[in-house]
Amino acid sequence: MENQQYSKRNLGIMWFANFFISACMTMVLPFLSLYIESFGQYSPEFVQHWSGLCFSVTFVAAFLFSPIWGKIGDKFGRKTILIILAIGLGISIFLMSFANSVWEVFILRFFTGFFTGFIPMSQAFISTQTPKKVAGKVLGTLQTGSITGALIGPLLGGVLADSFGYGATFRFTSLAIFISAILVFTTKEFVLPVQKGTKSSYTSKEVLAHILKNPVFITVLLISAFIQIAHFSIQPILSLYVSDLHGPENIAFFAGLAFSAAGLGNLLMARKWGEMGDRSGHLKVLVILLFIAGIIYFPGGFVNQYWQLLIIRFILGVAIGGMVPVRIAYIRQEVPIAMQGEVMGYETSLRFLGNIIGPALGGIIAGNFGFSMVFFSTSFLLLASGIFLFAMMHRHPKLSKQSIS
Repeated sequence: MENQQYSKRNLGIMWFANFFISACMTMVLPFLSLYIESFGQYSPEFVQHWSGLCFSVTFVAAFLFSPIWGKIGDKFGRKTILIILAIGLGISIFLMSFANSVWEVFILRFFTGFFTGFIPMSQAFISTQTPKKVAGKVLGTLQTGSITGALIGPLLGGVLADSFGYGATFRFTSLAIFISAILVFTTKEFVLPVQKGTKSSYTSKEVLAHILKNPVFITVLLISAFIQIAHFSIQPILSLYVSDLHGPENIAFFAGLAFSAAGLGNLLMARKWGEMGDRSGHLKVLVILLFIAGIIYFPGGFVNQYWQLLIIRFILGVAIGGMVPVRIAYIRQEVPIAMQGEVMGYETSLRFLGNIIGPALGGIIAGNFGFSMVFFSTSFLLLASGIFLFAMMHRHPKLSKQSIS
């Protein structure tokens, strides 16, 4: 009973911590290129080039270091690592307010990526305190915190930058991140009891062996990257697509609305999909979500009205909103508690790899074949992922039994 009370209390605290972290991480995105432009008289090509590099280097660093943070969290406790990540992230963003060159921004964005593991680590922190039968519901609830932050962050960042300037916005952002560290400090770390004889620690070799012996599990991890590739392939062309459909008037507002439509659908259904996964099986729900997203992406290439794009983006958000909690709940089922941090670190790395590949791939496809082909190729990738996972589940029914029972 005491553990259950602490679990609910910790969930509430981590919801707000994730909200602040997610809002702060997205707060700077609307004006990152403008901040670089403010350093001197640069050509548009120079600004676009360095904006892309500064944006991508964060994901590259996160891709490299997420498994390391996960392993350290398994060994020394996730609460301690969460506080370290929040403080490191806050310092990196605070120092960015004093940057005077694109090189300084680039280096600090790398360190931002180095400490960008807070939200996945918080998922592991809550997961190890949550019974398997409600893991999807609880993790779906936790995810709504980061979704809400991601919805509010870009809007708030734009308002602060316009009102107080870029430097002050970075300092406000770092302050909010330090608040997240304080919130984590008030939690109590514990893990649910494990079966007698279960190991309390694992080497990286043992963790990899556990993953590699389960082809269904490997498929789910790889699909994490494919989902991000599909989702992020649209990002670099969405504003241009909106401009084609709606015209250049108030393009920033209408492009932002198109982005937010997916976030709203995500927010509304993340918890519900998690609950359905708890009842019907997380893999089964993941297959359904992949098919829904794949089917709804396809007509995106045919829209000729802005409102049609909004509807498609909203439905996409509804589907994508369930993919993270059901995957993390599946990991909670399949992986011993003592190695969950490292395994989720690998899953997070693959997600960040998708974040790197997706925008570049989407830009290349759009540049060579047009906007519509980005939607068609994304649809194919998601449908192929759903078909492959479905086939793997039926090829290895014993390995899938726990999640489809």
